Amino acid sequence: MNRMLLALFLAAGAGTPAGAAPPATSTDELVYIGTYTGAKSRGIYVTRFDRATGRLGPPELAAESSNPSFLALHPDRPLLYAVNEVSDFEGQPAGSVSAFKMDAATGRLGLLNKVSSRGADPCHLAVDATGKNVLVANYSGGSVASLPIKPDGSLSPASAFVQHKGSGADPSRQKGPHAHAVLLDPENRHLLVADLGLDQVLLYRFDAARGGLTPSDPAFAATSPGAGPRHLAFGAGGRYVYVVNEMDLTVRVFRYEAGRLIGEQTVSTLPAGSKGGKDDSTAEIQAHPNGRFLYASNRGPDTIAVFAVDPKNGHLTPVEHVATGGRTPRSFAIEPSGRYLLAANQKSDTVVVFKIDPETGRLSPSGQTVEVGAPVCLTFVPQPRR
Repeated sequence: MNRMLLALFLAAGAGTPAGAAPPATSTDELVYIGTYTGAKSRGIYVTRFDRATGRLGPPELAAESSNPSFLALHPDRPLLYAVNEVSDFEGQPAGSVSAFKMDAATGRLGLLNKVSSRGADPCHLAVDATGKNVLVANYSGGSVASLPIKPDGSLSPASAFVQHKGSGADPSRQKGPHAHAVLLDPENRHLLVADLGLDQVLLYRFDAARGGLTPSDPAFAATSPGAGPRHLAFGAGGRYVYVVNEMDLTVRVFRYEAGRLIGEQTVSTLPAGSKGGKDDSTAEIQAHPNGRFLYASNRGPDTIAVFAVDPKNGHLTPVEHVATGGRTPRSFAIEPSGRYLLAANQKSDTVVVFKIDPETGRLSPSGQTVEVGAPVCLTFVPQPRR
C-alpha cells in the first residue's frame, strides 16, 4: 500500500461514533498529538485540520498510553508508533515503544503490542523507508535500537542495539550520553543520531533487511563543546543537515555526503545581540517542504525562529522570531502543503495554528488555538487531494 492508498484508507468510513473525531472532508488531514500524561492528558490525541480554512478541530483521545511523547507513521500502512518515555518496563531499566493500528472512520488507535526500547526514557523514533523497522533513541539510556516490524504491524524485540559512551563539556547536563533524535538519510542507508550528552551526531550504516546498525567511518561529527545537539532535519534534496542545539541555542549546518557530515555554519536561534536566559533552550527543527525556509523553536523566549535557506550552499539567514502564543514550544509541525505551522506549547496545554507566507516564510497567527494536556509531538496524516 503506497502513501496515496494509505490516505484513501484513512478517508474511508462514513459513520463516526459519538465522541470520536468528526468525519473527514476532502480538505481534512488527521493530526495525532503525542503528550506527557498527567492530570490533563491520558495518552495520544487525534484531531482534524482543515487545510482550506486553517481550522483545527477539538482533540479527542485516540488511545490511552503512558508518556507517548513522540510519534511516527508507517510509510505506507495505517500504522502509528509511539515511544513511551518511562524508565521502567517490565522491571527493567528501559522504556518502551507501542505499535498501533489506525481506524479509518474515527482516527482511534488500536494497540497491537508494546516492546522494550532497550534503554530508559526513549524520546524519539522513526520508521525506515521500507517500513520494516522502527529506530528509537533512548535519552537517559544513552542508546539507540532497531525494532523489526512484523507483517501484522506489531513490533519484535530489538534486532540491533548500540550503547553510546562518553561525556560532554557540561558536567551538570553531559555526564553521560543522551541520545535525543534519530534520522534516516534519503537513501535509507545511514542513520544519524543526535546525542545531547556527547556533543556529537553519530552515524551508522543501516541494513533495512536485517534491521542492522554498524558505525560509519567516520563514526560521528562533533558540534561545539556544550552545544547539546537535540533534533535534526534534512534540507531539500538531502544535501544539508540542520542540527538544533538545545544548550547553546544554535543551529549547526552540515553538508551531507554519503554518510559524512562536513560543518558549514553555526547560527543563533535568538535575535541578534540576545544571549538568552540560563534556563532557555531550543527544542524542534523542521525544513519547509519547498526547501526555502527552516524553522526552530525556542523554549523560554517561547518563539519560533525563521530562517531563509541559501539554495547554493544551504546556509541560513535569520528572517524573524515569532511568539508561539503559549509557553514552552516543545515541538511544532508544518502541514504537508506548507501553508500552516502548528506549535505545541507544552506548559500552556495548547496547540496554536500559524499561517506561513509561501514567499517569505514568515508566520502569522491564524486565530486558531485548541487545548490538549502537555502536547509534545504533532504528526500529520495527509488525506487525498481531490
